[in-house]
Amino acid sequence: MLLDPHSGYGTAPVESVRRSDDGVWELRTGSHRLRWQGAPQAVAGERGLTADLELKPGERHELVLECAVSPCRPTFRSRRRPGPLVETPVAFGGHWKAVEIAVRAIADRWRQPDAGIWELGDRLWTHSGLICVAGLRAVAAAAPRRFLADTCTALADTLLDAAERTCLDPDGHWQRTPDDPSVDAALLLPGVRGALPAADPRTRATLAACRRELADDHFLYRFRHDERPLEEAEGAFLLCGFVMALAEHQQGRTVEAYRWFERNRGACGASGLYAEEFDIAQRQLRGNLPQAFVHALLLETAARLGE
Repeated sequence: MLLDPHSGYGTAPVESVRRSDDGVWELRTGSHRLRWQGAPQAVAGERGLTADLELKPGERHELVLECAVSPCRPTFRSRRRPGPLVETPVAFGGHWKAVEIAVRAIADRWRQPDAGIWELGDRLWTHSGLICVAGLRAVAAAAPRRFLADTCTALADTLLDAAERTCLDPDGHWQRTPDDPSVDAALLLPGVRGALPAADPRTRATLAACRRELADDHFLYRFRHDERPLEEAEGAFLLCGFVMALAEHQQGRTVEAYRWFERNRGACGASGLYAEEFDIAQRQLRGNLPQAFVHALLLETAARLGE
């Protein structure tokens, strides 16, 4: 591997090359500052940073390159009810700046209604809050600064506590909104993404409710619109079917996970492309075609089940 960056369309030299104690390389070229993680064994020379990396078949190794135009010190503001406003400087750039902005947006707006996913109206959707919990926990686990990890953990706990107070059905599953007790297949995704442990009773109760109320022949509907049979209101959502496969796999139900995966994998057109929905009765595609999210979950589920 070779890292030899030059800003100014290749004219600026590389300067101030150093490796920190934790193996992260830092350097500057022109007005750009860079941090390179994942190659502590690299060697600095006239050709830049060079490193040898040998991977066995199927093995993975993460390399992260961050770039900032100039030193930045963004400010993170979070209000955790009933605590005071917390304001702390951050000293990192690159993609972590985008993360900081996203965390700030969650802190400022989590009490506001939103449109959720799949063109819904503005309401306090439970899945919106819980997927934020999952994202915040992921950031906390990966954050390069301890204060950011602590802030994300505290904010995730606040959102989860609020959801438990207002959006937990008496039978233990997550319900769609504080005033809608029905189940929604979108509520499977926060559990898959780590909002709660797989063994948490709320995760398992939500999975059981989706199996009971929204499943048909290993296809999964998003939610029940009204008293009509599910198939008369809309098609099964293929994305939800693949999420169901991931959820079953997370619970250790490997055979069921493969059944869900194979059933939904077969619901493509002659071209091999997937639509948003699948009409179980008429065996035909419905909705947007192709649907990128469905293809993304197909690939993720295939990779997860193949591990």
